[in-house]
Amino acid sequence: MHFHKEPEEKPCCTLPTVKKLLEQKRKRETLSGFTYATNTTGPTDQNMVNPFPLSEQPTCSGATSSYHYMDALSSEQWAPMQESALSCDPIPLGSSCPVGYDVPMDAKQEFLMPAEDHSANNTWLPLEPSQASQPNFGMWMDYSTLEKARMVLRKMDYSRITGQDEDGDTILHIYTAKGLREWAFAAAEKLKDLGKLDAKEHKGKTALLVAVTADQPDIVQDLLSLGADINACDIKGQSALHLAANDGLPRIMQVILSNRPAVNLETKDFEGMTPLHCAAISHSVTTKALFACGMMDAKLQADAVQKLSCVEMLLNAGALLFSQEIKSSMTVLHLAVKEGNINLLHYLLSIPVHNVKDFVNMKAHGHTALHMAACLHGNPQQEEILRLLLSRGADPSIRNLENGLPAHLLQAGPQGEQLKHLLKKWSASTRRHSVAMQKQV
Repeated sequence: MHFHKEPEEKPCCTLPTVKKLLEQKRKRETLSGFTYATNTTGPTDQNMVNPFPLSEQPTCSGATSSYHYMDALSSEQWAPMQESALSCDPIPLGSSCPVGYDVPMDAKQEFLMPAEDHSANNTWLPLEPSQASQPNFGMWMDYSTLEKARMVLRKMDYSRITGQDEDGDTILHIYTAKGLREWAFAAAEKLKDLGKLDAKEHKGKTALLVAVTADQPDIVQDLLSLGADINACDIKGQSALHLAANDGLPRIMQVILSNRPAVNLETKDFEGMTPLHCAAISHSVTTKALFACGMMDAKLQADAVQKLSCVEMLLNAGALLFSQEIKSSMTVLHLAVKEGNINLLHYLLSIPVHNVKDFVNMKAHGHTALHMAACLHGNPQQEEILRLLLSRGADPSIRNLENGLPAHLLQAGPQGEQLKHLLKKWSASTRRHSVAMQKQV
């Protein structure tokens, strides 16, 4: 008589590491203009299209090296950043797991994650209130798959569930990176009971931070509802909010900001940046790439919109507009001006601020935003930026630590002379207005 034999369970550490999964995601996104995340745990008629952001852009801490205040005072010609391979045909919908995590399944994975039966008997249900402290975000969860995952995890011993591979990844990290929501939820339940929900891999990322990096808002919500530390940081000091701001992920940010006041809006990473600074830098990087390709790339246009929305969401949630990063004391206004980001500048200066002149004239190591605008040599929007700052109260008579006026930092030649005349004319007008006000008093 022949008996069916269950496949032998193998150690979870042989699963694809989170590092490999995220590398595949970055590679796919670099080669595709729009990458879509599909709902693999629900019916096809409930699929939701979600474009991933361009992941090849530098991380916040990595980008800060190009944002030193001295760079803004160089006389080199302004040149937009070049990027390539930013657009091609979209990847079709309908893959077996979120695009970017399409890893072949071997016997051990099939045992840990049994093939789902999408028959008519399957029941698609949202999480029951008893299974999560908050309503799930966005997609509905496949309750039958969740029960399968719970059953498999119940058979695992302690070392299997809490074990970490050579990169420090637990099974929760791996399920999260693959976008397997039900399996991630079941694993998170077990690790929560064992006090290991916030276990960190080799780069200090908890499963929550992996979920943010993988752009999985539903899993982010699930982990937060189970008690994941919303302010946990990786080895660069970056929290979930830093990562969402840097990658321009408004849906992720929406989930995180809905957990106020638990989330710390002003936490600084090890480069001294708040999430607001990260969002501003990231928007500038995308804007320069868009300018470099002649404003014709639809993917970059969408990224720019998403990243600007992240700036808006942070400010609407209460992030401090006057906050200065540690290394060079720059505010988001300095960061926008330094990179010639006229769109971000227009938005920041449209925000109602009681003491707008104080904001516009704040110094970063002695330099006002007007000093930085004077250094945008070769930038076609330099004059517009100068006029915009002046219209909002920028004072051209303020000197930097070297006793220099903004006019002293302008480029040589006819363009520089024209802008110097503009600053002198505005400075004279400001003095006349100040004298008139004093006489009235």
